[in-house]
Amino acid sequence: QVQLVESGGGMVQAGGSLRLSCAASGRTFSLYALGWFRQAPGKEREFTAISWSSGVTYYADSVKGRFTISRDNAENTVYLQMNSLKPEDTAVYYCAATLRRTGIPHSEPAYYDYWGPGTQVTVSS
Repeated sequence: QVQLVESGGGMVQAGGSLRLSCAASGRTFSLYALGWFRQAPGKEREFTAISWSSGVTYYADSVKGRFTISRDNAENTVYLQMNSLKPEDTAVYYCAATLRRTGIPHSEPAYYDYWGPGTQVTVSS
């Protein structure tokens, strides 16, 4: 089992920055990938970024060049640095993790086995 807890959400003006953190506990030595999703009101949960244990990262086109995912393996924490925030970035942001490689695309929620409760990010114009 893996437990995930996000922090760092809040309210910021457009153009500002926030850094989200996700602390993992439990079977963290087996983590294959850690990712971030977001869900705006009335919309489906949307892939944002992923970091594999190999060090490879991947981003959704909507955040590429503005968001950066990073991992501190010693602290079992994954971060999402969000710069140049836009009102359309407003959403609940979720951390997700998987222990295994599957044939499911990493952009699909089903790829992940564990989820945090989420943290709200609000960007005002």
